[in-house]
Amino acid sequence: MLFKIILIFLFAMVLVGMIGKVLFPNKLDRMTALRRKAVKPPVCPRCGRYMVGKSGCDCGKA
Repeated sequence: MLFKIILIFLFAMVLVGMIGKVLFPNKLDRMTALRRKAVKPPVCPRCGRYMVGKSGCDCGKA
C-alpha cells in the first residue's frame, strides 16, 4: 500500500514537471542566465580578503 502511494506521488510529480515544461519552456533558461550575471563580492586589493561592510579591510589599519 505504501509502495503504491509513493509511486502515485512520483508519477504526479513527473506529470506536474512535464506540464510546467510545456507551459513555461524558457523559464529555466532565464533563471540560469540571471545566475551567471551575479556580481562577485568585493575583495581587498592588498590581502585578497572579502570586504564586509563599508569600513574597509583590517590590513590597512595595522
